[in-house]
Amino acid sequence: MNQGTRGELISRLAEAIDSVTPTPTHPLRVAIDGPPAAGKTTLADELAAVLRTQDRDVIRASIDDFLVPRAQRYRRGRYSAEGCYFDAHDHAALCRVLLDPLGPGGDRRFRHAVYDSDTDTASSPPATTAPADAVLLFDGVFLLRPELVARWDLRIFVSVPFEQTIDRARDRNAALAGSAAGTAQIERSWRNRYIPSQQLYFATARPADHADIVVYNDRLQRPAWEVRPSTHPR
Repeated sequence: MNQGTRGELISRLAEAIDSVTPTPTHPLRVAIDGPPAAGKTTLADELAAVLRTQDRDVIRASIDDFLVPRAQRYRRGRYSAEGCYFDAHDHAALCRVLLDPLGPGGDRRFRHAVYDSDTDTASSPPATTAPADAVLLFDGVFLLRPELVARWDLRIFVSVPFEQTIDRARDRNAALAGSAAGTAQIERSWRNRYIPSQQLYFATARPADHADIVVYNDRLQRPAWEVRPSTHPR
């Protein structure tokens, strides 16, 4: 177990990325997984900034751009944990337009999104061709589930106690809206949908067991991290 400053963590993750060369050569696909409000997006953005200063071509994408329409996401109910885990994301499209084109044998022509949250409709941005040495930094929930786990070349799991994720979600809502009603709805969503869906994920997929690096992100400015031997071919 290592512990250090935020900058030291980001530097260590950048070194880990630099040390991985997929065989056969193709863009490096990095998963940044973890519960909602664990700090995945912030971590991915910080890491992207450092890699770009090193002249790496970085593709940033998120699971939020691979949601399915709301009617399908909530067909089991707005607060259903099973609905969150099984119904919320279009994993087939994620593989088809992003992970497989960037993987072994892919043509490197990818799209970073299939869904527009503002309009709740499908999105089809133009395809882009990635350089062979590009890095995909992809953040989101449930990324190490069985149908996705083998498609990543480096797996980072961001660990935070569930109760702390509720506190962070409340703080984020207060900063954005300051609505007591909104805060109550967030707490209900976390306790009824998001946390139980993570518990289902932990029980069935054991994501931390598949991670190459586990980041303990409960202390944002003094994180700890653990590098584990990879159990997946690259």
